[in-house]
Order: sequence, then structure tokens, then C-alpha cells
Amino acid sequence: MDRVIELIDASLRTLTGSSRKSISAQAFPAGKKLTEHETRISASLMRVNHTGEVCAQGLYEGQAFVARDTSTRRHLRAAAAEEVEHLNWCRMRLRELSCPESLLAPVFFLASVGVGAITGAMGDEISLGFVEATEDEVRKHVDRHLAQLPEEDERSRAILNKIREDEIRHGSEALDEGGVEFPRSVKRFMTVISKVMTISTQRI
Repeated sequence: MDRVIELIDASLRTLTGSSRKSISAQAFPAGKKLTEHETRISASLMRVNHTGEVCAQGLYEGQAFVARDTSTRRHLRAAAAEEVEHLNWCRMRLRELSCPESLLAPVFFLASVGVGAITGAMGDEISLGFVEATEDEVRKHVDRHLAQLPEEDERSRAILNKIREDEIRHGSEALDEGGVEFPRSVKRFMTVISKVMTISTQRI
């Protein structure tokens, strides 16, 4: 019952934008004023990143819900707490760019909870390995967005660089906790799924 309550609480906080952590806007440079064209590009990219962080919350919550070992659950909860900040930063930047969140975010969140639970049910080693594979995919995804961001958008770039740094650390820590590294074929499939999310959330 405690896990059910935790899952419901995390779901509501993720989808409504109500989180326990505070956002420090001063942590990132204000950046230069963007043109209308640059704003559209940045907004489109940051909306995808926001949905990606929503998915991350869903995955972690689903995995933690079925985790067998207390230390594994504790590790997943700690990583999810840091991911909340990523979600906050992306949501903050979207508001600054006057861009709405993707309408598909709740759908992707629920799907991610299911995927996380299925993966977690396969065992803690597989679950932690999935964390590393996911974070590696996020890192590649962020690298692509950093290359596409307008040069003038220093604020979005700083946010993505910090997210990238944290994701690499999360992946490394998951393997250190006993996670099994996934084969390249599985990671390639995850890349395909990621592209589906990217294309759809840029438009809807």
C-alpha cells in the first residue's frame, strides 16, 4: 500500500508540475535575447526534453514500485529525486519561451511506468542495467539537441549540459550497483523508440 501511495503521489506531482524541490533560476545564465525563429527552435527542442524527463520519472517510479531489494529501491528513488530537478528546469525554460508542454506527456508517462514495472519485474540487475541503457540514450539525445540549439540560447544550453552530466553519472552508478550492461542491439531498439517520442512531441 505504501508503494501504491508513493506511485500515485509521484504521478500527480510529475503531471501537475508540483514538486518537492525548488528551482534555482540563478544557477543558469540568463542568455541573450532570441529572435522569433531561434525561440521556435529552442522551444521545440526543450519541449522534447521536458517530455523525456516526464518519461524518466515514469520509468524510475515503475522500477521502484516492483524493486525486490531495498538498496535498489533506495537507489532508484534517489536518482528519481535528482531527475525531478531536470523536469523542473525544462518546465521552467518552456514557460520562459512561452511554449506549452506536449499534450502527449501524460500518455508517455503512463507508458513509461508500465515499461519500468515490466523491466523491474525481470530482476534488480536487469532493472539497473536498464537505467544505464536509458541514461546512455538520454545522453546521446541531449548531444543532438546541443548541436541543434541556437548559438545565442546560452540558458537552454547550460540546462542541457547539466542534465547531460547528471545522466552520465546516473548510468555509471547503476552499473556500480550491480546493473547488467545491455547489448548494442537492445540499445539500438531503444533509440528507435526515442525517435518516435521526439517526432511526436515536437508537433503535439
